[in-house]
Amino acid sequence: MPRLILIIMLICLLLSPVSVQAASEQPGLSPEGQLAQLEMNKLEEFVRNLNADIEGAVPELKFKELVTQLVKGDLDWQVSDIFTGLLKYLFKEVVANTSLLGKLVVLAVICALLQNLMGAFEKGTTGKLAYVVSYMALISLAVGTFTLAVNIGREAVDNMVQFMQALLPLLLTLLAAMGGVASTTIFHPLIFGSISAIGTVIKNIVFPLIFFSAILGILSYITEKFQVSRLADLMKTVGMTVMGLCSTIFLGLLAIKGVAGSVTDGVAIRTAKFATDAFIPVVGGMFSDALDAVIGSSLLIKNAVGIAGVVIIFILTVLPMLKIFAVAFVYKLAGALIQPVGDKQMADCLTGLGNSLLAVFAAVATVGLLFFFAITIVVGMGDLMTMLR
Repeated sequence: MPRLILIIMLICLLLSPVSVQAASEQPGLSPEGQLAQLEMNKLEEFVRNLNADIEGAVPELKFKELVTQLVKGDLDWQVSDIFTGLLKYLFKEVVANTSLLGKLVVLAVICALLQNLMGAFEKGTTGKLAYVVSYMALISLAVGTFTLAVNIGREAVDNMVQFMQALLPLLLTLLAAMGGVASTTIFHPLIFGSISAIGTVIKNIVFPLIFFSAILGILSYITEKFQVSRLADLMKTVGMTVMGLCSTIFLGLLAIKGVAGSVTDGVAIRTAKFATDAFIPVVGGMFSDALDAVIGSSLLIKNAVGIAGVVIIFILTVLPMLKIFAVAFVYKLAGALIQPVGDKQMADCLTGLGNSLLAVFAAVATVGLLFFFAITIVVGMGDLMTMLR
């Protein structure tokens, strides 16, 4: 009799719903519980440093708070406010470069006056010397500002690479928590190596090619006897071609590897759930439900972290782009204003510098777009894996 009572009590304990209820209410299974356990210190520190450069263009950022708002659906940002803030930021950058515009126009007027007065000097030697000195002062000023704009592009690429290197471990951890072990194993070396390679190629190959193309263009405008404009065009074309090839290879590798890893993980999760339900009596369904809860919470948090990452990448891309575009606009405006009062050679030189800066603008935009697609592919892998299970 005592043995029978003991067996009955053991069966009742195993079948008791208390353990199931406790498993379903564990804070670690909820999105808020998982979010509280994630390590985001590096990302939060990066975003705090970024807030100093935002300068009111967008609302102040706090990464963990932004992710929490996205999980809960409480994000109250207005697209119109962000668009207005970016327009104000662009206007402020253009106004900040008005001193450059004034210096370029004044130097151009001086050069034009000297050119008109050359005939008054004996054999024109003194006038030509004064004209060349003024022209070189104008070009030196333009090249110095051009170098600063290229450095802004380099710094933007560096910031985007650093942010991606801080964000991707978190995204891949959440992907692994969903059961994406194969995807994480494939992506971890591939995506980190690709991001570093893209940043290195843009900074050390594409930007120098654009810079030297601009310098050669300036040399072609100084004198008609020394023309290297075709070499300048060739260098810019090579830079754009290298950037295009890197973009194609980067996106192709991520897309192909991402689909393959998602299919493998989706089939593996589906097999594990079936085996748990079929071969583990009594508690198999509980384990299967707990697995669904963990996957669902991880999926929600991963998507929120991915959206927050896209927001930060957008800011890291668009603000330097606006700065570069403001300088390029000033160069083109100066060329347009100089043409009626100065010589065509000088106006064409400033317009060419503006076009070269637009190439730097395109390079920064390309890097931001590639990293946007990288985040989207990682997030999409988890969604595809969830559908396949």
